[in-house]
Amino acid sequence: MMLTAVIIDDEPKGRLALRNKLKNYCPEVGLVGEAGGGEEGLRLIEAFDPAIVFLDIEMPHMNGFEMLERLPKKQFHLIFTTAYDQYAIQAIKSSAFDYLLKPIDIEELRQAVERVKTLQQDTDRPGTPDAAQTAADTAQTTRAEGAGVRNLLGKIAVSTLEGLLFFNLADIINLEAQGNYTVFHFSNRPKLTTSKTLKEIEEQLPEETFFRTHHSHIINLNYIKRYIKGDGGQIELANGVLVDLARRKKDAFLKLIGS
Repeated sequence: MMLTAVIIDDEPKGRLALRNKLKNYCPEVGLVGEAGGGEEGLRLIEAFDPAIVFLDIEMPHMNGFEMLERLPKKQFHLIFTTAYDQYAIQAIKSSAFDYLLKPIDIEELRQAVERVKTLQQDTDRPGTPDAAQTAADTAQTTRAEGAGVRNLLGKIAVSTLEGLLFFNLADIINLEAQGNYTVFHFSNRPKLTTSKTLKEIEEQLPEETFFRTHHSHIINLNYIKRYIKGDGGQIELANGVLVDLARRKKDAFLKLIGS
């Protein structure tokens, strides 16, 4: 399946970098045009009706959000590309399909395109909703109003002293409470401590993937290595960590893993 796309970015270097990454790593994306500003971007979308719009936010004369307000309808998958993380929540409100920080990570770009491809295939089947509406509904349902930690389309935004940091949910192995702080343990990066309680973070995590085994632990079910029987028992994770399973959680856990 070929996905038509346009790039709207006032920086020529930014357009070139994204164009090359799409060409080299996302062959299913076919660029039909590029624009250096909001006015030109509006004409481009109207002319080509693309499946994906890669949109920068900080642009002179008309920024990305202002450009979107000029569109009577948004029948495309919107992927913001920006060097600034402070727009994440406004991006959610604009029904963004994804939000990629510059310099754009190749793997994150590929994952975003793959999600568009999967959704497009699903909505091309008879009796399924319009693709753009489905994308908007997806963005709507993934909004999180809790301060500090937000679930954004397969990612979680964690507030730190430096600002918001974005992580893929799939990269989180487990989370551990330490008083009123929470430690994130990842598969591909050093651990991170945030000044949010485990309960606050738990409210932002998808239940089908994350399970609270104990008052101090949440695990990603995809990283379970083995279950050790006991009163409650213990769970060994892929990173070698042993996590206690509370007795009151045992039945729910065993049911969840089909045992």
